[in-house]
Amino acid sequence: MRRTLVRKLREKGINNEQVLDAIGTVPRHVFFDEIFESHAYQDKAFPIAEGQTISQPYTVAFQSDLLEITPGSKVLEVGTGSGYQCCVLLELGAEVVTIEYKEKLSMLARQVLGKMGYHANFLVGDGSQGCPSLGPYDGIIVTAGAPIQAIEPLVQQLKLGGKLIIPVGDLNTQKMLRVSKVSENQIVREEFNNFSFVPLLGDNGWKN
Repeated sequence: MRRTLVRKLREKGINNEQVLDAIGTVPRHVFFDEIFESHAYQDKAFPIAEGQTISQPYTVAFQSDLLEITPGSKVLEVGTGSGYQCCVLLELGAEVVTIEYKEKLSMLARQVLGKMGYHANFLVGDGSQGCPSLGPYDGIIVTAGAPIQAIEPLVQQLKLGGKLIIPVGDLNTQKMLRVSKVSENQIVREEFNNFSFVPLLGDNGWKN
């Protein structure tokens, strides 16, 4: 089933072999309740606890590809959710700091990844503000739909040459952006496909 999923992602335009290998390696079914495991390798989002979702594999692959990380890269993930995206980043060799607004989700993700032998720095808090105390970062990936004001405080936490991958828009639809920090005074912004994420909560996100 994992091979079938990887083939579907390749057909949809994902050609980063490292990302495809990571998707093919991570056991997505462990993030599902047992009665829903048959849905695990379908290319679709699926509801999880706390009114959130586990992201569609294509979305995870797309964001991971845009991040262009290399082994040893320090990455901040805003929105731990199920932990699936975090797991893919770890499989790609990143050192991951992941922050989640909802404590229960962070606890569950820590438990699941720990059982599989994956280790990240799990934090609970307002991810819309990033985590400057542990930065700067080679990459920041936001796994929730954000308003435009979320960009600037996160870009400030990037290293020179670092990239922020963030879906920006309204509560219904967002456009995926890659914001690259060229210098302290210059960023390059690229726009990609439209997506639909759950809202980013917090002071620089949407109010709870």
